This record gives sequence, C-alpha cells and structure tokens, in this order.
Amino acid sequence: MQTLCVVGDDAPMVADALVDAIDDRHDGPIAVIDYGDSVASETPADTEAHNNADGRFSLTADGEWVGRGDDRSLVDLLDSLAPTYEYAVVAGTSHHRLPTVVVGDVADNPVNTVADVPTPEAVDTDDLATRIDDVEPHVTLHTLVDRAEASPLAERAGAIATFTGRVRVKDSPEDSRTEQLAFETYEDVAADRMATISDELTDREGVFEVLMHHRVGVMGPGEDIVFVVVLAGHREEAFRTVEDGINRLKDEVPIFKKETTAEEEFWLHERD
Repeated sequence: MQTLCVVGDDAPMVADALVDAIDDRHDGPIAVIDYGDSVASETPADTEAHNNADGRFSLTADGEWVGRGDDRSLVDLLDSLAPTYEYAVVAGTSHHRLPTVVVGDVADNPVNTVADVPTPEAVDTDDLATRIDDVEPHVTLHTLVDRAEASPLAERAGAIATFTGRVRVKDSPEDSRTEQLAFETYEDVAADRMATISDELTDREGVFEVLMHHRVGVMGPGEDIVFVVVLAGHREEAFRTVEDGINRLKDEVPIFKKETTAEEEFWLHERD
C-alpha cells in the first residue's frame, strides 16, 4: 500500500485534494485516515448497548462500516488496511517511516519529508499523485500472505510458513538499550537481489511462492523489519525455505544498518 501523510495547516483539505489527484491517475481503492480528537469522539452507532465494549463497529448489509476503539496506533490501523487498499492518505499526523507532506510550520519536522510547502495552495497534488508509486510502500506480513494465497498454485499448497524480523531492544540483560535501527539500500539493487533469491528458491520441488520484503528507514523498538513468506506443498519444504530465504537475504542483499543505542551510534558493517 502506497501511503502519504499530511501534517500542518489545513491537513484534511490537502488530504482530500490528494485523494482526488490519486484517483485521477491510478487504479485501486484509496483509504483516508483523519487523525484527531474530534474523530476519536465519534461513535459508529447511536446506541447505549455494549457501552463497556473496547471496540465498536457498525456494518450495513452492503458492506459499509464504521469502527471505533481505544487500542490502535496509526501503524496498527495501516497494517489492517494494507491488504485491502492500494493507497492511503493520512491527515493530521505522520510516522517516522512514512512519507509526509509538510504544510506551513510544524512543531516537529518529520524524518521522511517528501514535500515542504508554506501554504495549502502551494501543494502540488498532481506531482505528488504522479510520484506516489515511487515512495517506499507500507508492506505487512498479512499483505504478503494474501499474495501467496492468491497464487494459481495455492490449491496444491498445504503449508504457509513465515518469518518476521523485528527490532531487538537488548541481546542480553547487560546490553545497552537499542533506541532505533536505520536501514538504507542502493536504489533498486536490494529489491532486484531479493527477487532473484525468491525466484531461485521457488525453483525448488514443492515450493510454489517465495515472497520477501525488507523495510527501509528508521524503526524503533519492537517494530517489524523484514518478512519472508513461503507457500509450499508440505511443511518441511516451507520451513526449510523460510530459513534459507532469511539467511540468504542477510548474506547477499546489500542493506546497511545503523544502530542507535542509549550510549552510541554506529553502522553495523563498520563493526564487522
């Protein structure tokens, strides 16, 4: 799912204009997320029933729905939308890993800024809509599993095995706490190498799909970094191929990692 955040002056208005521009240029469903206290105060249904429920949802017979809860972050929400929507525009907030449009002055400048303009009128929505497919997509494990299950060979598969790599805070109790990891790649090189590994592993007997994705940018403690998904005829092939897939990704794909701990900051390849 390709995602853009908008923060600053008249963010909802700019987000709506971006949605119109994306819809004019691209196929695929678009999600809009409005962030703010006024949104959180709305209820999906005017009823006193289930007042103690932690989540509230309304669903019509033709599939229209509204939901409200108190336990979901922006990334959690995007994760749930990614398998269904091709594009998402977020108005009123951003995340350090998501491309962001800044309008006017904001208190904290986002890490991943793709446009910085003084007024809403200065936002070039046509240009942003044209370039949206070039920004880093929001890919989730669920997205990759859905792609594997959509394989023409899925009816022959009896197993899906997955691996998720995440940011480890400490390797041992005595270690300094990891505050963040940052990942960089050469443009297209990492993706091409992962595609080659996937193709080679898929050539194995009984292996039907191998999908992998490594996120780039800054990730904090506990955030997901890398996914490997294998669709196979049996569990033995699936488990073996997942392990080989992540091992080859780490050994062969040029991805550079910078670690920031409570005490220092360093590139991992400079320590090897």
